[in-house]
Amino acid sequence: MLNWDEFHEDTIDDNSAVAEQPAAAGAPEPTPAPDAVAESAGAYQVADEDRMARAKRSLEELDVAAGLEELEMGAARIEVDDKQMINARADLNQLVPFKYEWAWQKYLDGSANHWMPQEVNMNADIALWKSAEGLTADERRIVERSLGYFSTADSLVANNLVLALYRLITNPECRQYLLRQAFEEAIHTHAYQYCVESLGMDEGEVFNMYREVPSVAAKSAWSLKHTQSLSRPDFQTGTPETDQELLRNLIAFYCVTEGIFFYCGFSQILSMGRRNKMTGVAEQFQYILRDESMHLNFGVDMINQIKIENPHLWTPEFQDEVTQMILEGTELEIAYARDTMPRGVLGMNAAIMEEYLHFICNRRLAQIGLKEQFPGAQNPFPWMSEIIDLRKEKNFFETRVTEYQVGGALSWD
Repeated sequence: MLNWDEFHEDTIDDNSAVAEQPAAAGAPEPTPAPDAVAESAGAYQVADEDRMARAKRSLEELDVAAGLEELEMGAARIEVDDKQMINARADLNQLVPFKYEWAWQKYLDGSANHWMPQEVNMNADIALWKSAEGLTADERRIVERSLGYFSTADSLVANNLVLALYRLITNPECRQYLLRQAFEEAIHTHAYQYCVESLGMDEGEVFNMYREVPSVAAKSAWSLKHTQSLSRPDFQTGTPETDQELLRNLIAFYCVTEGIFFYCGFSQILSMGRRNKMTGVAEQFQYILRDESMHLNFGVDMINQIKIENPHLWTPEFQDEVTQMILEGTELEIAYARDTMPRGVLGMNAAIMEEYLHFICNRRLAQIGLKEQFPGAQNPFPWMSEIIDLRKEKNFFETRVTEYQVGGALSWD
């Protein structure tokens, strides 16, 4: 690999060698003119004349007027009131002035919380995974199911962002965050692949689990169902029906796929880390949970802003439909919990997980202004909230600072 320092030093040495060569005997010393301008030596080969002529003709034929019309040359500068979440006519290339400061702040926060999977030490996990007595069969099942579901779930989310949402959300500061989120989804998929590779698991089996294990397949199929129409190239918003379809997609992906489907697996793996087992995998999941919590909050803000700007979409019938969607997602995650925990393990069981998911379901409904469906449901895992909210402290694996900010954003007070 090229080392820039070595290259630079070699270049300096070569130039020095040339400079230090003695002048030929009897040769006069060159006297440069003080105001002389160096001319090209013409030592390079020019482009083919015919190709250059064609390039010039193409530029002469360029319809500049049409291009300027497309850019609305001379149009008035963008005003804040011109911006909207969907169906905006304002120029999407103009980031400022901001209308939604919360969207820009979330982009900044996400950028500050950058991390990469290779930063996490997996040696203890590898030794534990390879040990015959390291984990119980039930614990191994949880690790395999979690990596099997998550390894493709974040890809589904990323595809929805890139192929559907980015095109249809017509606000540039929100789009800026969507770009950051798409990159984070790629990091998450990388993290699962890194865990699978480190542990020496069968990659084909793990990554194809969403087609082979019913409880995993059901969640993936449900998420895909709510992507299909929006990802069509001819899909456009602008009518109450299509605008509701976009809103339905946002609720499905942010409130259910990222807001419910991830929580059984997260709590299982993080509970394992609390018991000093698979601490590398648990640390990866901890960082992912932080990112996903920010994704969820951003999505909820988008959903609520669309409701404010388009109150005609939030009909009683639509609210009833959305409530049913969130209940469906909750039932799918409960079925996944029963599949992954046929017996009690890690201080939890399927019954406890069911109450936790009812608690999460209530939270998601309340966040978008809908009625809770499980009054009185409590959080049996308060430490999950502590993990999400923890700031500038060592995590419970005692490996690194959990506020994984880049150097320029770190605060040590």
